[in-house]
Amino acid sequence: MTTITQNSSLFTLINVFTVTPERQREMVDLLVEATEHTVRLLPGFISANIHQSLDGVRVTNYVQWKNKEAFEAFLHNPEATAHFKIAEQIAERIDYHPYLVVHTAAKAEASG
Repeated sequence: MTTITQNSSLFTLINVFTVTPERQREMVDLLVEATEHTVRLLPGFISANIHQSLDGVRVTNYVQWKNKEAFEAFLHNPEATAHFKIAEQIAERIDYHPYLVVHTAAKAEASG
């Protein structure tokens, strides 16, 4: 389950795939299939969340790993990298970076 908290030791990667509107569903389907059949089975995987933009030109994947080492092991997994070779063919651009959660906020509970 996704946990977004400050000062977490989790390794968070956010991937933004820029696609044509005609290929957005294809990218979503690829990421869901890769996550469900390969990535989620790897040691150190915590969660993945796949979002599609309403304008049809982006797919964003928010992925959490136990630590950087688990993520780096994923990068060397042949099944996982095969999926991302396909993603490179679908996307016009891929922008991915590790992130650190620096702030979270939630609606305050009503008192009384």
